[in-house]
Amino acid sequence: MKRLFFLLLIIIAISSCKNSGNGELTGVDNRPKFFQPDPYGMTFIPLGSYTMGVGEQDIPYTQMNTPKTVTVGSFYMDETEITNNEYRQFVFWVRDSIARLLMGEINPEEFYIEENPNTGELYDPPYLNWETTIEWDEEETAQTLEEMYLPENERYFRKKEIDTRKLNFEYYWIDLHAAAKKEKEPDLDSTILENPSLVNRPKNRIGRDQFVRKETINVYPDTLCWIHDFAYSYNEPLAKTYFWHPTYDNYPVVGVTWKQARAFCVWRTNLFNSYLESREQAGLNDFRLPTESEWEWAARGGEAANPFPWGGPYSRNDKGCLLANFKPNRGNYVDDGGTTPVIAGHYPANSFGLYDMAGNVSEWTNSAFDESANIFTWDLNPDYSYHAKFNDPISMKRKVIRGGSWKDIEYYLLVSTRDYEYQDTAKSYIGFRCVQSYLGRSKNDNPSRASNVY
Repeated sequence: MKRLFFLLLIIIAISSCKNSGNGELTGVDNRPKFFQPDPYGMTFIPLGSYTMGVGEQDIPYTQMNTPKTVTVGSFYMDETEITNNEYRQFVFWVRDSIARLLMGEINPEEFYIEENPNTGELYDPPYLNWETTIEWDEEETAQTLEEMYLPENERYFRKKEIDTRKLNFEYYWIDLHAAAKKEKEPDLDSTILENPSLVNRPKNRIGRDQFVRKETINVYPDTLCWIHDFAYSYNEPLAKTYFWHPTYDNYPVVGVTWKQARAFCVWRTNLFNSYLESREQAGLNDFRLPTESEWEWAARGGEAANPFPWGGPYSRNDKGCLLANFKPNRGNYVDDGGTTPVIAGHYPANSFGLYDMAGNVSEWTNSAFDESANIFTWDLNPDYSYHAKFNDPISMKRKVIRGGSWKDIEYYLLVSTRDYEYQDTAKSYIGFRCVQSYLGRSKNDNPSRASNVY
């Protein structure tokens, strides 16, 4: 018995040594291996440093773009602006999720997932079952979903159409800037004398729920932007067909507000990370709108002195062909091959493989607009962002747009030109593209400390 007892002690001792890495600091065992693939439709933008701001000219003498050397980290960016068909996937997802909510009220077994099949945990609220197909033309289904359609008094020629006013996307985000602020907790007055350090305790330890923001956004583009942007111009055909007709599937989406573009990024993040989670893979960084500094670095194509995304100081190539869709000369719109927006990716890409970084449609950035932003922002990943509330002054709702559009003169195609629009406005000349921060420093990094590779 004694020999058996000592044998057990030896086994336990050996096992303990093995689990602790022989007393050395080796980190946690069995960590999953990770390889970050290039997201579909995106191109890698390497980290870099450049002089952000006006290079040669400031035609309107606005003096709102002070030159400043900045550095940005690596990220992915969409090769083209988000197209009508890509944005329509978002709209259809919202439509179908609303339909499943309604169908689940009468048929929860098919349209709701109310229990974890592995653990028996009950979901409250339940998840939507996307495996079940909605038979829109089936009689009982049509009756259940009737409230999603326009009321009869708003229909014409007996057309039964989805009421786009009901296509609302509800989402949540965490206000990290508010969480990072250090403020005195209101309930600590009686304990300050015992522990004075609690006075400057980070606010994010009070309760995470204080920094979770809920927003509900209608996702359907403003198709009437073609008319209210140009009151004395006949643009009714575009107002009627630009977003939904197959002809325009690969044209950049317009009529989208800054808030709608941001909501699209949240939906795209959840869509992709949910897929990775279903395959037991680690999630990636969020999709988001680019900061102003990221956008300019990407537009320059890695060349610090590029006035245009394609390089040299001229808007025509050596054959005399215009290199972007804009308003050339005194208004000869057709000289560049298009009048209003053209198909995404029609003109040559820049050195990073990005299309239409100048012309076609201007693009929303995440950055709030301030004339002196280059003066007070940091020089590493600079960004000035502000989430304006409904009651904020209108000047606080300005967001930076970049790149110029089909209706702009050549000056707005310069990579350094700044402009703005209000976050709750939708224009026929503004679209957007997404970025995703790269996990790590740059591609082909060796994560081993011992390698000492720089």
